[in-house]
Amino acid sequence: MTTHYVEPREALRLVNDGALLIDVREGDEHAREHIANARSVPLSRLAQAIDRPKAQQVVFHCLSGNRTEAAADRLAAAAGGDAYVLRGGLRAWKAAGLPVIRDPRQPIEMARQVQITAGSLVLAGVGLGALLHPGFYALAGFIGAGLVFSGASGTCTMARVLAIAPWNRVRRA
Repeated sequence: MTTHYVEPREALRLVNDGALLIDVREGDEHAREHIANARSVPLSRLAQAIDRPKAQQVVFHCLSGNRTEAAADRLAAAAGGDAYVLRGGLRAWKAAGLPVIRDPRQPIEMARQVQITAGSLVLAGVGLGALLHPGFYALAGFIGAGLVFSGASGTCTMARVLAIAPWNRVRRA
């Protein structure tokens, strides 16, 4: 099993010739913007072989190419043979002037929502601590501790809370 890295135009040629295009980003990322006819199979859920005809080639992509490059051996195993990885991911695809499907009605990706929320709460805690009362620094410390816990445990309470926010529930229904 080998991983081949392909440029966007070569990936397009492979797809036009019948290759299966797999988007390994999370479902919320795929919903907001994706390449036409790309099948969403998040890397976090890729546990077995991809269901496809044996002779069909498979092209994998993510946003920047980092996830697919880091998981190249795993992707080749899921492809059941040679796997093609889009070098530079969706960003390179767009930079090459190739079309994507965008749905701006979808909420921004959960990871970005967590980053925005955590960063805003840390800034608020530091700002209020400096301007009003040092006790507000605890807010920044609490968020920092939550981020450490999230990284160490692989769970994110903030993402779970944000997932039930109205703007996320309506779009996913």
